[in-house]
Amino acid sequence: MMYKIAKDRLPELYAAVAAIKNIYVPVESANQCLFEQWTPTSNVNIDCLKTVKSAKELFFPQSENLISFKVTGKNIDIIEDRDPAEPFVIFGVRACDAKSFEVLDNVFLSEPVDTFYKSRRENGVIVTMACNEPEETCFCGAFGINAANPQGGDVTTWLVGDILYWKAETAKGEELTKALANVLESAESSDEAKVEAAKSAIENILNKLPLKDLDLSYFSGEHLTTKLNDVFYAEQWNELYKACLGCGTCTFVCPTCQCYDIRDFDTGHGVKRFRCWDSCMFSDFTKCAHGNPRTSQMERFRQRFMHKLVYYPANNDGLYSCVGCGRCLSKCPVSLNIVKVIKSFGGESK
Repeated sequence: MMYKIAKDRLPELYAAVAAIKNIYVPVESANQCLFEQWTPTSNVNIDCLKTVKSAKELFFPQSENLISFKVTGKNIDIIEDRDPAEPFVIFGVRACDAKSFEVLDNVFLSEPVDTFYKSRRENGVIVTMACNEPEETCFCGAFGINAANPQGGDVTTWLVGDILYWKAETAKGEELTKALANVLESAESSDEAKVEAAKSAIENILNKLPLKDLDLSYFSGEHLTTKLNDVFYAEQWNELYKACLGCGTCTFVCPTCQCYDIRDFDTGHGVKRFRCWDSCMFSDFTKCAHGNPRTSQMERFRQRFMHKLVYYPANNDGLYSCVGCGRCLSKCPVSLNIVKVIKSFGGESK
């Protein structure tokens, strides 16, 4: 069943959710958006197509404490630092970011299960939103993602004119919908027709985007199995990497990157152990006691895109570790991105 609410009444919806769970929304500041916890004074921008960092951060934070060690004389006490996962809602997740959770789930929910991530996934409710105005840097369609009809959320929403339409997709979504009965109105059959028209309008835009037919055929079939070495030793890598600064921006804005480091920090009266995002583009990423197996930027650059386009799909039934959000296209300081890599291997749009 579909529901609706006027756009100018959305603060009422946020307040109703906040009364029972924390709610995170796209908040604009300095001409950019980030998911932040809603307050009555938040500068919410639901028209923001892409937050700088993806919705991933609500489930896999950039930095989080794991455990602490308190030293008292010769005694060491182990202190559990884990913050209890509280129920929360993340509102306004786009189709690309929603798809990224499938990629992350395959990593963090496989054995051994990451209990930090699992707890947040179980406690989080994802409210997706269709993209009314996809940008030229968007290429989610190349990965089979439909920005007009997001999948993978607990609730799907469409903003049509000044009305937000709301449809529960899962049991968690139904539970949230029931809790908002005082602010949501039942939609009529004519409303559903408006949503279908909006979907068609979005799909017309998607079909005109310059990267809509980005060809991934090279990164499939034998190149994921018996001919994997053909990709690994390809001459293209020797040219592609040269502009790369190794800054790691692409990995930090990427919704599917899952690498992290674990470090200990001496507080002066003990040790705090935390984990933080890491990047395969950093020179010390693979540095071990015996040395570093990737000593050149070319090797690090190749590793990133081999993982996205070859290693991950080879081990996950063809699912790529990229969702075509376009963040790396818009944020890389030297305009070096996954699209250029795909095109260099014959992946020009058809």
